[in-house]
Formats: sequence, C-alpha cells, structure tokens
Amino acid sequence: MEIFLGILIPFLGTALGSACVFFMKKSLGDLMQRSLAGFAAGVMVAASIWSLLIPAIEQSEGMGKLSFLPAFVGFWVGVLFLLMLDHLIPHLHVGSDQAEGPKSRLGRTTMMVLAVTLHNIPEGMAVGVMYAGFLVGNAQITAASALVLSLGIAIQNFPEGAIISMPLRAEGESKGRAFLDGVLSGVVEPIGAVLTILAAQLVIPALPYFLSFAAGAMLYVVVEELIPEMSQGRHSNLGTVFFAVGFSVMMVLDVALG
Repeated sequence: MEIFLGILIPFLGTALGSACVFFMKKSLGDLMQRSLAGFAAGVMVAASIWSLLIPAIEQSEGMGKLSFLPAFVGFWVGVLFLLMLDHLIPHLHVGSDQAEGPKSRLGRTTMMVLAVTLHNIPEGMAVGVMYAGFLVGNAQITAASALVLSLGIAIQNFPEGAIISMPLRAEGESKGRAFLDGVLSGVVEPIGAVLTILAAQLVIPALPYFLSFAAGAMLYVVVEELIPEMSQGRHSNLGTVFFAVGFSVMMVLDVALG
C-alpha cells in the first residue's frame, strides 16, 4: 500500500493543479506562468541530482575510478530517448503557436496535452526506479527517499497541472474538459512508474543505469522546455528566482528527509 500511494502522489499533484480551472476565472498571466515553470524546473534539477545521479554513482563505487560510467551512460540514453520522443510525437507547448514533431492533423488542445505528457514520462520513470530500488533492498534507496522524490515531483506537478488546464480553458474548452485533459496528461506517470518497477526488478544490476536514465530525461525536459518558458519576455529574472526556490525546496526535502 505504501508503494501504491507513493506512485499515485505525483499524479494527485497534477490533478489538484488541474482543478485550479474551477476556482480561477482568468487564464494564468505571463508572470505566473514563468514563475511556475521556474519552480518546476528547480525541483526537477534538484531531484535529478540528489535523488537520481548521486545514488547512481554511489551504487557503482565498486568500479573504482569508473564509478561514473553507469551514470554517464544512463544519463545520455535518457537525453537521447526524450530527444527521440520530441521528434516522433506531435506536440505544442503552452504559449507557442508553432507545433513540434511530425506534421499532424491533431487539434491544438490535443497537442498541448501531449506536450505536458512528454514532461511526465521521465517523472513517472524516476518514481518507479526509486521504488524498484527500495523493493530489491538497495542500501542507498530507502522508503523515505523514494517518498521524498514522489512528494517533490507532486509539488512541481501542481503548477504544471494549472499550466495545462488554464490555457486549455482559455482556448475555449469547458472547465470540465480542461480539467480532464490536465488530469489525463498525468496518467502516464503512474503507468510509467509501474512499468519501470517491473523492468528494474528484472535487471537489478542495471539499477544505476535506470536512475541516471530518468535523470537525463528529466534534465532534457528542463533545458529544452521549462528554462525557455521561464526566461521569455519581461521580468524573466522572476523565473530564475522561482527556479532557485524550487531547487532549494527539493534539496532540503531530499537531504533532510531522504
């Protein structure tokens, strides 16, 4: 039950954020969107370092000077995996008029949901690989550290849920449909977590690769999408400040509670 709840916590964060569409009459302003994107980016960077890359290196200490190798390889596979998805899946980022990926007849709102879904794939995998490590008795991964990562991702999923549901409402969708689309964008997280748990349990020695894979995929999302989002327009320094806030929150959670 503890693992089941841990897997669902990030999804609940997305659902609660999407529910903002019922309580806020207007779309999110540019300053608010930049602030939320910066906060989410900060949380994801800190989680990638303390929850994923550092444990991956620690678990490879037996390799001596090459202990960095699994983390290096897994990290780059994660980056290239997200790069491939970016090219294979048609999607439209919030605030952009130019769709990315292959040409498609999909509607604007559908492609906006797909863009956020791409964000959530590595997050679900990160939670899954942490709980997989806990299940196989890995000394560097405890129930507390896995829960901290789930909570951290849920915290940054809250603004992401609002970032998708509010613009969908502004695009003309009903509140109920905008909420549902926001929630659906987060469904991939528990699914990805379960699949990763199953895969990691089959290949226990590869756990450092799985951890760093998730880190690489998350950092790709940060650099490719969230940092440009938080830096555009006037007062871009606000996004940087909230990046630092998100980074600090996740760092404190991971070190103090993990």
